[in-house]
Amino acid sequence: MDTSTIQDQFDRDGYVCMEQFLSADEVAEARENLDRFIRDSVPGMPPEFVFYEDKSDKTTLKQMQNLHTLDPYFESLMINSKAQELAEIVLKGAVTPENLQYFNKAPGIGLPTPAHQDGYYFMLEPCEAVTLWLALEEVDEENGCVHYARGSHLGGMLEHGRTTTLGFSQGLSDGERFEGTPEDVAMPAQPGDLLAHHALTVHWASGNDI
Repeated sequence: MDTSTIQDQFDRDGYVCMEQFLSADEVAEARENLDRFIRDSVPGMPPEFVFYEDKSDKTTLKQMQNLHTLDPYFESLMINSKAQELAEIVLKGAVTPENLQYFNKAPGIGLPTPAHQDGYYFMLEPCEAVTLWLALEEVDEENGCVHYARGSHLGGMLEHGRTTTLGFSQGLSDGERFEGTPEDVAMPAQPGDLLAHHALTVHWASGNDI
């Protein structure tokens, strides 16, 4: 897509999908570096940077924070990269990259992600930010693909409350009201696809039922 089309879709819907943002070779490189990082670096990471569904089972890795500060490869994915270029296109100006995170939903026990707006966590004023989400494997309804409430970014910040979901302490107080509506858009993805959404766009995901 050209720049104006990307911007128009993002402004209208609150998100845009960039298919094959990474090539097959780039995805393979990312997966190799992720495997290396999990093997060599995760055991020594600060506990506030790494989370498990079950702390006693290291195969249930759920989330990692600030990878760009811990490894040069992940820094290269984030800083002065084509991901940063895309962020600057959708926000129509310079951006400050903040955090490269990893999310995983372990088979059978990966929990649903509650409906929320990222901007509630970011605490920016004004709330002008974008989240980029890159698929490294096939993601569908069965294993927990993202759902967006199309156009919800236009409604401003909504009320949030505490949740019991690890890694997502805050969720919309009435997030279920978006599910099953015409604005509810499921976003299955293939390896290398990238989703970009506004910090005010309401989104959620089911658990991993595989």
